[in-house]
Amino acid sequence: MPSPLFRPSMDRRAFLTASTMGLASLGFKGGVRASTGPAVAAPTLAKPAKSTVLFFLCGGASHIDMWDMKPEAPLEYRGEFKPIRTTGDDIRLCEHLPLLSKQAHHFAMVHGVTDGGLATGDHHAGYYYNLTGHAPDITFKQQGNDRRPYPEDWPYMGSVVAMKRPQHPSLPSLITLPHKPSKLPFTRPGQFAGRIGMEFDPFLLNGNFDEPLNFAAPTISLGGGMTAQRMLDRKGLLAAMNSARRELDHEMAIQNYAKQQERAFDLLSSSSTVNAFDIQSEPLALRERYGQDINGMSLLMARRMVEAGVPFITVFWKEDEGLHKKCKSAGGWDTHGNNFNCLRENLLPQFDRGFSAFLEDLSSRGLLDETLVLVTSEMGRMPKVGDRRSGGPLGAGRDHWTACMSVLMAGAGIKGGQVVGETDARAELPKDRPIHPEDITKTVYYAMGIDNLEAKDKLGRTYNLLDEGKPLTELFG
Repeated sequence: MPSPLFRPSMDRRAFLTASTMGLASLGFKGGVRASTGPAVAAPTLAKPAKSTVLFFLCGGASHIDMWDMKPEAPLEYRGEFKPIRTTGDDIRLCEHLPLLSKQAHHFAMVHGVTDGGLATGDHHAGYYYNLTGHAPDITFKQQGNDRRPYPEDWPYMGSVVAMKRPQHPSLPSLITLPHKPSKLPFTRPGQFAGRIGMEFDPFLLNGNFDEPLNFAAPTISLGGGMTAQRMLDRKGLLAAMNSARRELDHEMAIQNYAKQQERAFDLLSSSSTVNAFDIQSEPLALRERYGQDINGMSLLMARRMVEAGVPFITVFWKEDEGLHKKCKSAGGWDTHGNNFNCLRENLLPQFDRGFSAFLEDLSSRGLLDETLVLVTSEMGRMPKVGDRRSGGPLGAGRDHWTACMSVLMAGAGIKGGQVVGETDARAELPKDRPIHPEDITKTVYYAMGIDNLEAKDKLGRTYNLLDEGKPLTELFG
């Protein structure tokens, strides 16, 4: 029986329109969110998390091939993979995630996360919505993937946590690694502090495929011949220069840059910084358990940052350019072509090894209960196999799909093994209860004990950083 939303003769634009029409029956009309009434404050979590680790699968991970599988659907939807049982009572995972299946009692799955037709179906808008909790504005539809990050963008959820939680005594409160998506000029909006100020932008640790044990912080790296003492002398000179400049220019951007500069100098002069970033001190057996590739080592670095008490750590999946031709993508989870071989041979084994090790490591060290772990992406993948841009059914690719995706959440008091939300028989749409990116963002704030989302604009006027959404409190045991 053909899908009520997709007919072979429909082009992609018509399909996306039909998808939005389908969402209207779930509470949307004309791309506008249906009113859910006045917001009701959620009860305060008894023991807020100390840290959050957000693992972002860049490109758009396939929900239907990983953890929202539909084995009873027609072959062109369910694809080549089979589900397997896990240690979580209600969770079934892809057969190519055997290590993660042994950790399912630690995590919950949230299915049916949807943009509700409010985004564009492409990467920039997907990043922005899922990282900030705010639906993309009209500029995303006008500019597509040419849309740059703007100073007045809504802030990344990690920036809000850095703003609202006490500052770490020696390390940045928000760290991003191993890269800043995506390559210029296509930097993805949503990963920066935006309107709340550059001092809450993430501190970047760069990593690379060739030397996965070596992470570099561009803002604190010393140039040739620059010693710590010379840097301290330079600090005094720059302080005098900045003081003189502030007398002439009181723009907030200048003040924020000065704060970033101060933070960089503090980090350079701290021995604890060097120790915290020294991933090579980890035992070889543990590094091998994570997989000594850049994504596995980034997760191991994230665990070190949790141990050091950093409030928010973001790991953006590092795309392998060697997979560009094979997967018709930038080398990440954007599997426009050859979806099943790319997942089976490359993406899933690496993810399975590294992320299962991360959960196992946090749990064995007693850190999981005080750490919120989030695995998300900018979108899911089209449930019907055969991206037209990559050869149709013969190309075996899955196109973008923002109408439905899944989010994994663990730690911080979340009851593992459960599933919240459900999709229809073909994983195309939420079945009964659509869950939105703002609900996921509000859940992060809830887990971190942040209930005051007030901020002030440049004129001193108070506004709310996220009016929309409700935390998924049923996740917490």
